[in-house]
Amino acid sequence: MHDTVTPQSRAVSIAPAYPHHHRRYIAVRWKLAISLFVSLVWFGLSVFFGLPWFRELIEAYGWVVASGIIFSIALIPGMANAFVISGLVMDHRPDNRRPAVMPPLSILIAAFDEEATIKETLESLSRQKYEGDVQIIVIDDGSTDRTPAIVLDCVKGLPWPANFELELLQMPQNGGKAKALTSGLDKTRHDLLITLDADTMVFRDALDRLVCNHLSSPPNTAATAGTVLVRNSRVNLLTKLQEWDYFLGIAVVKRVQSLLQGTLVAQGAFSLFRRDVVRAVGGWPETVGEDIVLTWAILEHGYRVGYAEDAFVFTNVPHTLGAYYRQRKRWSRGLIEAFKRHPAMLKPKRLNTPFVYYNLLFPVIDMGYLFVFLPGLIAALFFHNFTIVGYMTLLVLPLALVINIMMYLKQLAIFKRNGLVVRRNILGAILFTLGYQAMLAPPSLAGYVAEVLGTAKKW
Repeated sequence: MHDTVTPQSRAVSIAPAYPHHHRRYIAVRWKLAISLFVSLVWFGLSVFFGLPWFRELIEAYGWVVASGIIFSIALIPGMANAFVISGLVMDHRPDNRRPAVMPPLSILIAAFDEEATIKETLESLSRQKYEGDVQIIVIDDGSTDRTPAIVLDCVKGLPWPANFELELLQMPQNGGKAKALTSGLDKTRHDLLITLDADTMVFRDALDRLVCNHLSSPPNTAATAGTVLVRNSRVNLLTKLQEWDYFLGIAVVKRVQSLLQGTLVAQGAFSLFRRDVVRAVGGWPETVGEDIVLTWAILEHGYRVGYAEDAFVFTNVPHTLGAYYRQRKRWSRGLIEAFKRHPAMLKPKRLNTPFVYYNLLFPVIDMGYLFVFLPGLIAALFFHNFTIVGYMTLLVLPLALVINIMMYLKQLAIFKRNGLVVRRNILGAILFTLGYQAMLAPPSLAGYVAEVLGTAKKW
């Protein structure tokens, strides 16, 4: 039997102490309506100016194929970019309110063979200046290396603040991240809990900022995602590309989603949850995308998920193509798991519904890019055949440039306010803008297909 809670409830010990009063110049519903209107205007202009190209495609491939081409590589991406741009223009956030007394926290870290990183992760936690009590539970998921021994050494070997406590929970055998986290949930003592990956370094004041953002949010907020950035970007070109993906792509998408109350993933790497809500929805599901499936369960129960743009952690990203391929395949497979387990998210009754439907179109966009746009680009560059890469495709390009510039300026401002510096990574920025999607699409499609076919899963 799981706890029963309502979207409006908070833990009794928290609710009275932290009122929140957000000043909004434009109501969220109006912001959403404006963004949708802008994207529809762009859609209409694209259709109007692209009619000659559309007729040419129909003559070459027929009406059905021509429609698939034009929607997958021009209309849908263009509408999405216009939506994001309008959201960024309206994004003016109030400052978070700091409560008089910081609430206690429980932090869950699932670890499997993490001897190379777990000590640095715990060291970063030991440097946090958080005023409330902090219970840290490392769940060793049947590691075969020295992970448990290192954690035990850190219990007394690190300069922990007096209000911090570290403990080790050992699983009898490897059972996967979801099972490990759910086992750790049973050991938590506090109403707010944070999940943190074992290879993720916590930046200064990240705990404090994540909690303040959460408590300043509307009362039905059940989870708040932190901001995850790349730590090992200097390893090779692959990690440099991912640095821009996290910095511009993932962070800004979450920013726009949260502006319109549409955050769809509280990522396991660093997010805060209400413990009663996690228990009420059954804990972390045993899926490869446990974080997105849990988030959708929370959303389906009527709760809101927020995003803390200034609560930073730095994680190690894959530095080999094989590891990158497996990670992104797992992420895309998790998206399909979320749709399969929570189809009610498609019902048009929430502010985040447009984001859900756009996620539903990810397979179409990836297939269009891989099997239509790239061959069309090759045909245009090397064979001077511009049938596929035509007028409407060119209309997407200025939007892509504008959106990348806007995202960079927004992120740069956040970095400056928090004493961070954007690393010099010009080559990574150029390649990310011009060709990152070509690297992302294959593992994403493989993940979609694997979940549809029901192939074996593992963490």
